[in-house]
Amino acid sequence: MSQDSVLAWLAVHAPDLALIDHARSTATVAEAAEVLGVEPGRIAKTLAFRVGDQPHLLIARGDARLDNARCKAALGGRPRMLDPDETLALTGHGVGGVCPFGLANPVPIVADRSLLDYPTVFPAAGSRTSSIEIEPLRLAALTGAQWVEICKLPEG
Repeated sequence: MSQDSVLAWLAVHAPDLALIDHARSTATVAEAAEVLGVEPGRIAKTLAFRVGDQPHLLIARGDARLDNARCKAALGGRPRMLDPDETLALTGHGVGGVCPFGLANPVPIVADRSLLDYPTVFPAAGSRTSSIEIEPLRLAALTGAQWVEICKLPEG
């Protein structure tokens, strides 16, 4: 059902974007980077969390980590990750295929500015084996994401 909701969403909002089914797991950043043959930073992971009573989705580059202090400054509180059942209920997508498209419920979406380091990124597309390739600015525009700086990049 989840991948079907993404396909329906893409047909209406971005018919030029193709869903890529890899027939292999892309459920983790490492798996997705390997299957796609790209560096982990180009994987656009989508994380579900709550600040106070407000759920949010964060789209961030695959090698970035959510920073509690930056999140508190930008969103007014410390983030608490949703568990898999809460994530599925909120988004309609199971962990490993969570994406900002075809959501079961409206939810505020934020996009970390670190995504802008790449010309295109690969968010999941509603299943553990699918993704799309998209420019970060277009990803944010299509999903109504607000740009934030709430992640840290790996050192080195």
